[in-house]
Amino acid sequence: MIDKNLIGYSFEPVQLAVEVGRLKFVAKALGLTDPVYSDAEKARAEGYSDLLAPPTFPFMLESDAFELDRLCDFFEQNVRRLLHAEQKFTYHQPICAGDQITFVKTIREIFEKKNGQLEFVVSDNTLTNQHDILCVESQTTYVFRNA
Repeated sequence: MIDKNLIGYSFEPVQLAVEVGRLKFVAKALGLTDPVYSDAEKARAEGYSDLLAPPTFPFMLESDAFELDRLCDFFEQNVRRLLHAEQKFTYHQPICAGDQITFVKTIREIFEKKNGQLEFVVSDNTLTNQHDILCVESQTTYVFRNA
């Protein structure tokens, strides 16, 4: 069982660079055709500092900041039993190419269902840019299957 004393634990902040090539790749993979995702000049004309990050890009930053196998080790769980259950985003400020994002993850809740066959870990996450401006708050729910 996952130690419920971990509720409230905050991981060390992780800094990540938002790269142009990666934003273009993600936008293309998602089928986003708005030029704010692929043309820096058009993005700037729309008021962004550079290419705009797609809406779900913060989850990619989370995956970069917290490798799943190491996260599972932290919870003393096997990555093969991990499921991504839910993701929520609250957007405050756009994330753009060239931003330096600081990602902070705090364990909000740990609970079980089905007599411990499923264990849930919910984290609250904040993403701030190089100007210390809050860009995104997110919540991630992981499920570990014990059956």
